[in-house]
Amino acid sequence: MKNKVRNTLTGIVAMLISACSNQNMSIIKPVSYVDLNQFMGDWYVIACIPTIIETEAYNAVESYQLEEDGSINTTFVYRNGGFDGDEKRYKPHGYVVENTGNAVWGMQFIWPFKSEYIIAYLDKDYSSTIIARNARDYVWIMARSPLIDENQYKELSDTVANLGYDMSKLRKIPHNSH
Repeated sequence: MKNKVRNTLTGIVAMLISACSNQNMSIIKPVSYVDLNQFMGDWYVIACIPTIIETEAYNAVESYQLEEDGSINTTFVYRNGGFDGDEKRYKPHGYVVENTGNAVWGMQFIWPFKSEYIIAYLDKDYSSTIIARNARDYVWIMARSPLIDENQYKELSDTVANLGYDMSKLRKIPHNSH
């Protein structure tokens, strides 16, 4: 009887380990290099798997400014719940992780915690980007203009899917033209 129980438990443990290993996603590979000066400025959030603060964001814009010490002053602004909703403004601070080609940052909303910020895609002309996380919990598709064409959106969202994200959670961010 003990052997039967041991064999059953061993089998269950083996199945659990196998199931867990199948759930492990590969590490998201950042782009090879980011010219920080070219990356700075305004980025419109086109779509995202939102954090708790941005589930009802409209006209979302993230702006970056490179500081003399190499850190990145960040401002995230959006309207909450609609185009006329209350303006929300957050000012996290970014820190480039050394030896990553400037493509991996720590983003700090609350000291001392830094969130992972991987530049997983960046268009050659710095007109669109995808910011990802290895946890596959949040992702942001951003562009230099508030509206992109459907073909470009499909290409970017396909890239997000290929990174291993649950696409049912991706939310397009509404933007108006003014």
